[in-house]
This record gives sequence, C-alpha cells and structure tokens, in this order.
Amino acid sequence: MSIAVAVAATENFSEAIQRFTSNAALLEPALLMALALLALFRDGLKSLPYRHGVMVCVLLVLFSCLAMRAVMSSLYPANFSNYLRVVLYVFILCVGQFGYFRLRGRAMSPLLTVARLQALQARIRPHFLFNSLNAVLSLIRKEPRKAERALEDLADLFRVFMAENSDLCSLEKEVALARQYLSIESLRLGDRLRVEWHTERMPTDALIPPLTLQPLLENAVYHGIEPSITPGWISINIFRSREELHIDIRNPYYKAGGGHHAGNKMAMGNIRERLALHFDAEASLKTVVGNDYYQVHLSLPYRPVITAKPTRKVS
Repeated sequence: MSIAVAVAATENFSEAIQRFTSNAALLEPALLMALALLALFRDGLKSLPYRHGVMVCVLLVLFSCLAMRAVMSSLYPANFSNYLRVVLYVFILCVGQFGYFRLRGRAMSPLLTVARLQALQARIRPHFLFNSLNAVLSLIRKEPRKAERALEDLADLFRVFMAENSDLCSLEKEVALARQYLSIESLRLGDRLRVEWHTERMPTDALIPPLTLQPLLENAVYHGIEPSITPGWISINIFRSREELHIDIRNPYYKAGGGHHAGNKMAMGNIRERLALHFDAEASLKTVVGNDYYQVHLSLPYRPVITAKPTRKVS
C-alpha cells in the first residue's frame, strides 16, 4: 500500500522512489513497535472474544503508528491532517487484513474442509470406475481368466474408494493402489503400456492425500498411451529431498492431439485444491510440456506416519 500511495502522489518514478523511502522511514519503526506490542499482549488477546480482540489489535496498531509519528515529528513535521491520514490508513489496512484472515479461516475450517474433500473425492471415483469396468468388459470374452483377476483387483479398489478418504494415507498404500490401477489398464492396452517405477528413495511412511497418484496416472494413460498404436512409457519417480516429498510422473506427448490434452485441467485442478486443503501453500503441483513428453511434478511436505508407542505392562 505504501508503494501505491507513493506512486499515486508523484508524477515520475524517481519521485515515487523518494516518497516511498521517506514513508518507509516512518512505517517500519511503527510496524516493529506494533508487532512488539501484539507479541507482548498475545496471551491476553487469545482470551478475548473475537470482536474485542480485533478492536484491541486495531487500537494497538493505531497507538504504535501515532506514537511513532509524534516521536519523529521533528524530522517529519506533521499537522492535524497528517495524523488523520494515519488513522485512516491504519483503519483501512486493519479491516482488510482481518477480513482476509476471517474469510480464510472460514474457508479452511474443519467441517468445510471435510465436505470439500468428500466432494472432490466423489468427482474422481466415477471416472476411474467407468474406465476400469470398460477394461474388464473388453477381456471377458477373449481372456476370462485375466478378467477374473482384474475383477478381484477391482474389488480391492472398491474397498478403498468406498472408505472415508478425508484423511491422509501412507504413500505405500497409495503406490499399491496405483499399481493395481495400472495392472488393470495393462490388461486392456497390452504391450502398448509400459511402466517404469523409481521408488528406491521413496519414504514408505510419508503421508499423502488419498487418490493422488491414480488420477495422474489415469491422465498419463489416456493422453499419453491411448492416442498412439506404438508402445509408450510412463515413468514414476518418487523420492524424498530433505523435508519434502517429490513425485514425478512423465508420459509421452503428442502435439497432433490438439485439444486432447485439455482434459488434464480438471484432474490437475482437483488435486491442486486437495493439496491446498491438506497442506496450504506448502504443497505444489507443476506441469511441464516438452517436445515429446508431458511431466507432472508434485512437491509436498514430508509428514511421516505416527505410530503409537507400545505401553509397558506393570507386573
């Protein structure tokens, strides 16, 4: 806001820089003082009702700004209009900040988060099950034994999908689910689908949102393998780097497909939203389109599965 005020109050860039520097000499000490007061009274603020706490916070920030403006009045002369401008700016900034955090708190509240996760999960299941059933149906007459095995795998997947999937699950289970999905697709696509797993550095105890890998692999199969009659490789690389978990999925890319790859956006948006609900800004999903490949990269914080410590029996 200080930059915006400086630009609006001047006619050229150099004057705006000077105005911003002058404003910063007033704003930064006031900001530090306000942060110190808020930290000092944080325990008392926690015990207040929300509205009262907001009012006290605004008063503390206002006091800090006015006090610092008075202290520096010898260097920066001020009149009544200057103090009135300080009050106005503080009020606008505080209202904006508290409004933003209030809306963010509601958006990330547990009940809404669970409801949104369930809704997002419901969008994935029908699409996956439809494709899987088609794969099995294509094998019933030609290769009934393979179809039987596929139905057994599909029954195991049903149990996962019908379970409550609002909590995080272990990466080991997620990879096992992804392998079952790819085994079903391999029955339908045969030698055209070739999969390469790199899990040597995979932390099996890492927590991840359920059904994260499967829709990405479904996209890889649909957009990278099905459009071509020649064999294609899907490469999955999962590893831990420091305190982050990384997942790379790469599949063939065909420029002649045109709008065929537009279907990726729904699954990507779905996964991005679920990652944000679980990890906020700590997780990210990025895509790279090369000349002959399409790559998805997920990075999320490494959170291990917490196992309960065995209790000692007292004899």
